[in-house]
Amino acid sequence: MDYQTQMKVKRFFRQPLLTYLFLSIQIILFILMTFNGGSTNTNTLIEYGAKFNPFIVLGQWWRLITPVFLHIGWMHLLINSVILYFLGIQLENYFGHWRFGLIYLLSGFAGNIASFAFNNSISAGASTAIFGLFGASLVLGKIYPYNPAIQQMARNFLLLVVINLVFGVFDSTIDLSGHIGGLAGGYLLSTAISVKDSSSNSLKKRLLYAGIFIMLSIFLIALGYWRIQLLLG
Repeated sequence: MDYQTQMKVKRFFRQPLLTYLFLSIQIILFILMTFNGGSTNTNTLIEYGAKFNPFIVLGQWWRLITPVFLHIGWMHLLINSVILYFLGIQLENYFGHWRFGLIYLLSGFAGNIASFAFNNSISAGASTAIFGLFGASLVLGKIYPYNPAIQQMARNFLLLVVINLVFGVFDSTIDLSGHIGGLAGGYLLSTAISVKDSSSNSLKKRLLYAGIFIMLSIFLIALGYWRIQLLLG
């Protein structure tokens, strides 16, 4: 492989590939849902993998991940896609591809298990994972305290988080528990995984945050399972 080819390959892999992949998946699924009953149709949402607590209790655990890629209506898709695009291209650059992917998917998982534990409604959307990215931006602010660009980004997203959480308190259509779960999951995971070539967090601290994430996940799943069993009699 000659030098120019090597540089082209390196430039290709510097792009936010996972951000583009996640965007593509949710857009493709939205189109499929549109032609199969509509993205606001309850049966279609359940068929494509929305969070539906009774089915999760019956063993369909993939519904704790698949809702991240589903959206209810085109405005829901548009807002989350725009946020994911602008936030993803920044954070994937700092964390690297595989770290970014883990933070996004596991934050979505954390948000969905929090929703499973506290919200009985059918839910879907990338918001759980996006709030995880908000949490990751706050961690970056701690890792790079003297970087003005990162500090400004962290402050902007902190303000956005506060505004969204306040609206969530007064808007019953917003899955507030999912947003809080995603935010907490993203913060814990970003601290545990950290960034490329970073020595800011000790191994002991990273293991502690990973352990908190695991224990919190187990607790929320158990709580959700117990609550649904009570409701189903």
